Parts: sequence; C-alpha cells; structure tokens
Amino acid sequence: MEDSYRKKMTLGDDGNALIQLVVINAVLFAILKFIYVIYELESLHIEAFFSNVFNWFALPASLDKLSTRPWTVLTYMFSDQLLFRFIANMCWLWGFGYVLQDLTGNRKLVPIYLYGGGAGAIFFMLSYAVIPGLQGQTATAFLAGANPAVIAVAVATTTVAPDYRIFPMINGGIPLWILTLIYLLINFSSIAYGDSSAYMANLAGAGAGFFFIYRLRRGHDGSVWINQLFDWCNNLFNPNRKKKGRLPKDEFYYKVSGTQPFKKIPNVTQQRIDEILDKINQQGYRFLTDEEKEILKRAADEEDL
Repeated sequence: MEDSYRKKMTLGDDGNALIQLVVINAVLFAILKFIYVIYELESLHIEAFFSNVFNWFALPASLDKLSTRPWTVLTYMFSDQLLFRFIANMCWLWGFGYVLQDLTGNRKLVPIYLYGGGAGAIFFMLSYAVIPGLQGQTATAFLAGANPAVIAVAVATTTVAPDYRIFPMINGGIPLWILTLIYLLINFSSIAYGDSSAYMANLAGAGAGFFFIYRLRRGHDGSVWINQLFDWCNNLFNPNRKKKGRLPKDEFYYKVSGTQPFKKIPNVTQQRIDEILDKINQQGYRFLTDEEKEILKRAADEEDL
C-alpha cells in the first residue's frame, strides 16, 4: 500500500529540504569566496579576511570568543573556505539526503543535519578543554565546514536501511552500508596527522545521526519541535495560515465506553487523497492515522473495480 501511494518529491517542488540545505551552503560559500577575492584584489593580507570576516562565521575553540559570537554554533556548519571540501560535502549530502528523504519523508533531513552539527560543535570545544596537547592552540583554533552534519545524515540513513541498494545495474545493487563505510574511511584516513578535534566533531556527528534514529524507533521523534519551530516562523507573517482548533461538531460531549455508538466513514475524495499523499511525502507512511490508511485502502479497492 505504501509503495502504491508514495509520491516522491522532485527537485523543483516547494519545501524540498535537501534543495534548501544545498542552496544555503552554496550561497554562503559563494558570498565568502566573493569577499575573499575582493581582499586579494585589494592586495590585503589573507589573514585580514579570516580575522575580519570568516572568524564571524566559523566556530571558535575558545569559550571567550564564543560568548561574543554565539551564532557560530549554527553558521559554522554552513560555512567553508575550501573549494574541494565543500564540493565533496555537498555531493555526499546530496546522495545520502536523497535516500533519507525517500525512506523517512521530507521533515527529518534538516533536524538530523542540525543535530549532527550541534553535536560536532560541542565535542570540538570539549576536545580543546580536556586534551592537554590542544589547549595551547585554543586561542586560534576554529571549526568550519559541514562535515559533522553530513556524517550525521550518512549514519542516520544507513541506520534506517543498511541494506538499501544503490546502483542496481551493478550485480543487483551495492548495499548502502558499503558506501557509508567508504565515506567514513575517506573522512578519517588522515587522522594520524590531522586535526584531532575535527575528528572528534565528526565522530560526534556520526553518533548524533545514529542516536536520532535509535530514539525514533522507540517513539521519540526529535524532529517534531524543530519542524514546529520552522512552521511557526514561516506562518508568523503569513495572513493565509490555517488557524488551529477543532470544530464543535468534531467534539464528543459524552463519555464513550465499550462499543462505539456509530462509526464515521469518511468520504473518499481526490482532495483528501492528495492531502494524505502529501503527508506520506512529508512524514512517511507509518505516521498515517488509521482513518487515513482506511481511505487509501478504499481508494485502492475502488480503482481495482
């Protein structure tokens, strides 16, 4: 039933979370690069660009600096100054994000991305606070790039369906967990001589992605409050927003116990079916109510007649 009524989101659809994430990353990267080029054309020191501009987007390792720019906990995961790292992150985000949307709907991707980036920020700063070899570099160290957030998306997607097949023309397809393993090996291949704090952030992002799906399977959806916040912000200045509240005719004014006094059979209309399909697209089939599943079943039976 779910496969029959699943309506995949195309690239041009409004509200596609994957498109929004890629666009935000690309726009901010282009803006920072444009400012960087201006500094070069004006023959200014590159250090001036980082101190005057980029440091206000990157996450500092120092708590003192963070207190003057707390927004960097969010902006760092959308800011990058390395072209090839940016392209690689967007390619991996596109691949894993598309699969995640196909499996869980459109409203899980952004929360997982933010959770991964937030966990990476916390562990990045903790590493400079507890690792003695890093404490001398706290004043100048910073974290930038979408690596922890993208790793969270990759691990969450693999946790949902590790045997999901990609490239089906190659011997029936390659399991998703193999692609994730390759991705993680690439990210941690230079751990012996790289920045250990950045790898701590990546590990934290991976843990956040796994923990999100772990909690989701036990009935705790960590994306609800984030999506509600986004919806509230979107509707704040929207005069056409739908008002909440139930109609009086939908309320029970007596206690119902035992057998139901009547059973309401909803009408199967094309508009109602479209609304249910949109809900499947946004949240996934398993979030449908029994009434909505019954409507889909009746619609399928009517099509078979």
